[in-house]
Amino acid sequence: MNFPSETLPRKLHGLRGVAVTLLFALLAAVPSSAWSQDVLLRERQLMVEEQVRQRGIEQPALLDAMVRVPRHLFVDERARSEAYLDKPLPTESGETVSQPYLSARMIELLGLREGDRVLEIGTGSGYDAALLAQIAGEVFTVEIDPAMAEAAEQRFAELGYDNVRVRAGDGFAGWPEQAPFDAILLTAATPDIPEALLEQLKVNGRMVVAVGAYFQDLTLITKTASGEQVRSIMPVRLRPLRQE
Repeated sequence: MNFPSETLPRKLHGLRGVAVTLLFALLAAVPSSAWSQDVLLRERQLMVEEQVRQRGIEQPALLDAMVRVPRHLFVDERARSEAYLDKPLPTESGETVSQPYLSARMIELLGLREGDRVLEIGTGSGYDAALLAQIAGEVFTVEIDPAMAEAAEQRFAELGYDNVRVRAGDGFAGWPEQAPFDAILLTAATPDIPEALLEQLKVNGRMVVAVGAYFQDLTLITKTASGEQVRSIMPVRLRPLRQE
């Protein structure tokens, strides 16, 4: 699981956080199919405005994706009352969905364009892959836990994300049959930059990964014809990427 804090913590907006929690507590008493889509849309809009755009992320396609993707369907049902707050949340499998700001920051760094082919390592419940699917052309995502991979694949099908392909396997190996990729995103931390994944990245492509053990740096790697350019972005604390 992720550590309690992923980026430096940001306080909830007082009564706003309480109000959202109470709202979802009421909604939890009825089937999710009966929830007001207008209310949920408004919560996503507020999430994007307060937690993402006001913190400096302004990429239109990314902001639109975060408004469109129903984050509450990617977290444990017992945590849905907190789905649009600024915090990481548990999934049904016991893993974690990153806080909205961190998901946005990592995807923004990829600099995606329409039609790009993206490799994601660490599918989890599928939230980040769903965001990527709204922006890129094709998303290939690898999850080490077969049951989690199957559940995510079913969720993508139910929500209509037909440009996402899921594989159960070791993320450190990537997906060489589909390489090269325009961008690669790792949703968990690694002690070093994985060489096998760098080999699957196109020249001028970008990789985003948290590098380190307890102390980690969110790192942007840009592959060039003469080597890699590596830039440290900010401190984070993510769960380690599992390996077979």
